Amino acid sequence: MEIDELVRMMERCGFGARRLAEAVNIYEEMLSEDYTRVFTLAGAMIPAGMRNIISSLIREGRIDVLVSTGANLVHDVIEGYSHHILGDPDAHDTDLRDEGLSRIFDVYVEDGDFASFEEILQNSLPEKTDPMTGREFLRILGSKIDDEKSILRSAYDCGVPIFCPALSDSMIGLQAWLYKQTRGLTVDAFGDVGELVDIFYGAERSGIVIIGGGVPKNFALQAMLVTPNSFDLAIQLTTDRPEAGGLSGASLSEAVSWGKIGAEARKVTVYGDATITLPLMVAATLTRLDKK
Repeated sequence: MEIDELVRMMERCGFGARRLAEAVNIYEEMLSEDYTRVFTLAGAMIPAGMRNIISSLIREGRIDVLVSTGANLVHDVIEGYSHHILGDPDAHDTDLRDEGLSRIFDVYVEDGDFASFEEILQNSLPEKTDPMTGREFLRILGSKIDDEKSILRSAYDCGVPIFCPALSDSMIGLQAWLYKQTRGLTVDAFGDVGELVDIFYGAERSGIVIIGGGVPKNFALQAMLVTPNSFDLAIQLTTDRPEAGGLSGASLSEAVSWGKIGAEARKVTVYGDATITLPLMVAATLTRLDKK
């Protein structure tokens, strides 16, 4: 049984299976027709192993705009010269600290990798006194990465803009601050807003895939809010629930009330771990498209 056949059978099931099948149906339309495709990335997706999926989607022309947390981009750089270690979520964290390991649930990162990251960033950051947007900053950083599987490098090669609205809330931000102590570097964070709004203004039809919610989700949705348009297709993969009022769990229907997603838009939220639902959704959709 091919994965697409399995997902098609899920259409006749209930609960999460049916939602995943609907996500594949919506994603098929998003990738096969003329949509501006926005992808937002939150949560520790790169340490968990989702890097190749996202960089491949960029290189295949299936992502037009990426909005990410800074942490995912940090780990994207680390994967270019090292790797994350599968570990034990029940390990004693004091022992891990003594061993020079930092834990992300059941994934470890070595202190030495962050030392190498610091050296790479200090040698790669641009020395410019004129202000640049965060998108331009990340484009320059991507040009310095010699790894075709890198998200940053793939975006640079393919001309795909990456927006990171909380860039300072990451090791990239920390290293940029250290760099600024002795050299010129000015990033205009507000400039990114205008650049994304311009993209959405020019989009006749648009679709969004939201992984995990968070700041990337809000940044993309609020940029659409100030245009006369709205998203026509929307998929959200999240573990969060809406009852607490947090944006990561907010329903896509709630976004309709704001005018961020169209009233007639096709939309679905799949509740579950995105390290499971994202590979299934992408693999099933690409299998289906390959047969067309």
